[in-house]
Amino acid sequence: MNPGTVLALTMLSVALPTAHAQSWLPPAEEDRCPSRWGAGDERGSANHMGPSTVLRAAQLINSGEVVELGHVLHETIPLGARHFDLYLKPTGMNPQSNRRGSNEEIVVTELGQVGTQFDGFSHQSIGDTLYNCFRISETLTRSGFTNLGIENVGMLMTRGVLLDIARLKGVDILPEDYEITTEDLQRALADANLSLEPGNAVIIHTGWGQLWETDVQRFLGRAPGIGIAAAEWLVTQDPMLVGADNQPVEIQPNPDTSISLPVHQIMLVVNGIHLLERMKLDELAARQAHEFAFVMQPLKIRGATGSTVAPAAIF
Repeated sequence: MNPGTVLALTMLSVALPTAHAQSWLPPAEEDRCPSRWGAGDERGSANHMGPSTVLRAAQLINSGEVVELGHVLHETIPLGARHFDLYLKPTGMNPQSNRRGSNEEIVVTELGQVGTQFDGFSHQSIGDTLYNCFRISETLTRSGFTNLGIENVGMLMTRGVLLDIARLKGVDILPEDYEITTEDLQRALADANLSLEPGNAVIIHTGWGQLWETDVQRFLGRAPGIGIAAAEWLVTQDPMLVGADNQPVEIQPNPDTSISLPVHQIMLVVNGIHLLERMKLDELAARQAHEFAFVMQPLKIRGATGSTVAPAAIF
């Protein structure tokens, strides 16, 4: 039996309820600006980062073992309309007697939005306004955003918490139309005997990452993820970031087809909470490792909307 057949049977083995439409309207500017971090703030939830956050995460390190949570970048990963092309430059042979050769490459890609990817606050808007009511019309330039560039984020190290919703539902991979609910998140926490703390990295396992190499088109299509209610509950938990192994973290498309990826707006624009997409969570889930030190740093690309990243869990 080939892997695709096994995957299909796994998905059919448990019937899960389909999502129900829950509409959402963006709040008015006066209701979301200035942000809780103050007028002019560009870091949002990254403001949680500090010595106490690092020390809290360090308490979770016992063996020093590292689990990498980022996918390898290459030209056949799920890209959709984006690109990743690597071109090797011819070997440059230096003329000295030791015959030192030098190899380099040119990479042509949307470096902020490919692979395991971290969303900055200039990535999404409500109309013309971004997080903290910075305006696209005032900050967008040909060479990047003058505010809210990904270079403002910096190094992040915090307590990571894995919420394994696929395991909670008794499947290897959630169905494509499954909306993760607040109750799912709370039950996953209870099963792991954990609670969330302000500034945590909340990581959600849907199983969708199994499709990363095996079915690129399906990975890019309809996908399970958190819904509006679950996102709003997560906001009350005050995380540093919310990540998942699917394409957009949230359910795609939204059950209310009149709105487009509202959780992106709820997190990034309204509340200044970063999203971490397309994570590699298979090993973490197999270990049933629900609590760990989470480490990640976006590339310091001035004015960029996001960054490809290589996060890690340390035990």
